Amino acid sequence: MLEAASQLRETLALIAPGTVLRDGLERILRGRTGAIIVLGFDPVVEAISSGGFHLDVELSAARLRELAKMDGGVVVDMDTSRIRRANVQLLPNASIQTSETGMRHRTAERVARQTGYPVISVSQSMRIISLYVDGKRHVLEPSESILASANQALAALERYKARLDQTSAGLDSLEIEDLVTVRDVTSVLQLMEMVRRISADIDAYVLELGTDGRLLALQVEELTRGLMAEHGFLLEDYLPTGMEISAVEARLKWVGSPALLDLAMVARSMGLGGIDGQDLDAQVSPRGLRILSKIPRLPVVTARAAVERWGSLQLILGASIEELAAVEGVGPQRARTLRDGLSRLAEISIVDRYT
Repeated sequence: MLEAASQLRETLALIAPGTVLRDGLERILRGRTGAIIVLGFDPVVEAISSGGFHLDVELSAARLRELAKMDGGVVVDMDTSRIRRANVQLLPNASIQTSETGMRHRTAERVARQTGYPVISVSQSMRIISLYVDGKRHVLEPSESILASANQALAALERYKARLDQTSAGLDSLEIEDLVTVRDVTSVLQLMEMVRRISADIDAYVLELGTDGRLLALQVEELTRGLMAEHGFLLEDYLPTGMEISAVEARLKWVGSPALLDLAMVARSMGLGGIDGQDLDAQVSPRGLRILSKIPRLPVVTARAAVERWGSLQLILGASIEELAAVEGVGPQRARTLRDGLSRLAEISIVDRYT
């Protein structure tokens, strides 16, 4: 299933706006002619291709448009660089099951199933472009429609990111004062996972938009910068001893969106909550990596060294500069940076909490 999804993504990138192939497909649509195009050429494709003529020319939008005027199919290389066959009659195995009704679409689906290569079918009457990959059909939407959906998703991403920033700042204060509960931790992780899922949806839109999605990609990158690093630091701070981060990520991956709204479910994924969710108000203490990573100019390797030495944020807060400097890999200068950074975070935490 993952391999099929990867093949679909790769094929969508080949026919995204801005590519030669997509330009050719748009010309075919405007010319109100149909087409069937096989993206791959090997002995299997050769065996089911009858008639037509052999070519070995560079792919261009104009050539694709002219060749599509004929009733036969067009065969191009998988990297869409060269046209190999034109005006061929494709004769796939008729026993291959298909849910399509039109002759062109039935042939396209059967060829895709038999050869394993993506096949594009352009409908003359419906004026739509269908892509068949690994037995699945994907209809290419106009860029305007995709962009409208992407902008809606981007607005949702901005709202969830604002909530995440606010909730994360609240967790900072609670960590400094050692008042964190399982509910506080899972609330941040829940929002992180929601932001990650929305950004993944937008990434799919960006892929289909091609050159039209560059601005959208920059906006998503700006909103999610550093998110995965903080996600990892949060898990390292609170996971029970012996539980791997990869195990939590695997569990969350298979949690549906409705179930993700249940904090008890998120807590169980982290190994912190019971079945009935009564452990959400249980107090937990961070190891401190998440907070230390927010100190400017403090390398992550230094933060990890301090966490490995003390194992608790409260113990790190209580350590003197001399004790911090004595940790291997820290030294006097970074010890002062660490101490000053923690002092500023504590001051900000107190101000934010009581104003």
